[in-house]
Order: sequence, then C-alpha cells, then structure tokens
Amino acid sequence: MTALSLDHLRSLGYLVDVVERWVPTGAGGARVRRDLFGILDLVAVREDGTLGVQTTTKGQTSTRARKIAKSAATPILLACGWRIVVHGWWQPNGFGTRWVLDEFDVAPPQQDGAA
Repeated sequence: MTALSLDHLRSLGYLVDVVERWVPTGAGGARVRRDLFGILDLVAVREDGTLGVQTTTKGQTSTRARKIAKSAATPILLACGWRIVVHGWWQPNGFGTRWVLDEFDVAPPQQDGAA
C-alpha cells in the first residue's frame, strides 16, 4: 500500500517520503515496524501544506482513524497546520485488478480562531 500512496501523492505534486521504520527489539534480531509518532507511514509536503498519511487496506481504515484520533501527537500536528489522512486501498473488481484509493480526512488542520 505504501508504494501506491507514494505514487499517488507524487502525481499530485507532493514531495513525499516514508517515515515508518524497522526498530530492533533485541530479541534474537527481531524487529518491529514503528510509525512516525505512532500514527504516520508517510509525510508529504507541498506549497499548500504538510500532509501526514497512514496507508492501509480499505477494511482497516476505521481502526487506523481511531488510533490517530486517540494519539497525543494528533493535536500537536494539527496545531502546526498539518492535515492527517488515511489512505484505504482496495480492488473493487477483485484480486489482481486495479487498486483504487479511498482517502479519509481524519483530522483537518485547525483554522485560526477555531475553538
């Protein structure tokens, strides 16, 4: 899903990079995947702002959105003017067909004067 989101965002003119990483657990060389701030796979920037992206399958979008909503990082990122979205990828015509994106705006940036 990450590669699909990277291609999509680049087509929209974003400068984008992967910000999740593999972190060693210390147990026999095992590693775990860790998202930036525990919620983001990608960060994309362009003249009109910064976009934090969690990318997944369409069926997992609500789980990811709840995780983002509960994160202590979310209000800080929003205060900085970030927009946070979940990319939900799916194949409406079945396995082996073209992937389609449903983008869910989990947390729009705060507007000046917003309560």
